[in-house]
Amino acid sequence: MKTKAFIFDLDGVIVDTAKYHFLAWQNVAKSLGINFTHEDNEQLKGVSRVRSLELILALGNVQITDEQKQEYLLKKNEEYLTYIDKMDESEILPGVMDVLNFLKENKQPIILGSASKNARPILEKVNILHYFDDIVDGNDVSNAKPDPEVFLVGAKKVNQTAANSIVFEDSVAGIQAANSAGMTSVGIGEKSVLNEADYNFNDFTEISKDFLLKLINQ
Repeated sequence: MKTKAFIFDLDGVIVDTAKYHFLAWQNVAKSLGINFTHEDNEQLKGVSRVRSLELILALGNVQITDEQKQEYLLKKNEEYLTYIDKMDESEILPGVMDVLNFLKENKQPIILGSASKNARPILEKVNILHYFDDIVDGNDVSNAKPDPEVFLVGAKKVNQTAANSIVFEDSVAGIQAANSAGMTSVGIGEKSVLNEADYNFNDFTEISKDFLLKLINQ
């Protein structure tokens, strides 16, 4: 059997930490007098922390100093960390473990490719860190998605080419990053949103072993 690099985003793909980001950002926005909705939050998917704050400030047409920005970024992260500190295995999204177990049994390299700087502690909390052959997170790369850097670094770590890499993503920026890297992109979420993906599933429960075998052997 061939080996491919299977690269997974974290937030919204393996675990739903997006809701914790939303709550923490909503509180930051509130303290700045800005109304921040779930719709507004869509713009923040796959975007760096600094850029996220800039988008929120633009939303409310609010200007603050660089020093204040640092304070808000710190405040947001501290609040987010209190949420993820309470995470456990129940937070793993449906069907994810079946896919990870199948790939592990078939000796396929599994890599995490995430913008999150908290990727390792989250994987430890939900007890699946040992499934990953390598982790590339926000601490390892300087360019945010849709730049393909995070995925290209991930493939390289397990000596696989971009053409032999498959990326699971829930954000438009992530799908664009996979596509521009020349990798196979699998969108997890609404097809209408992730219409640039090579394949699309609402969640991992829809992914069959036959489909995974097809990805490995093609």
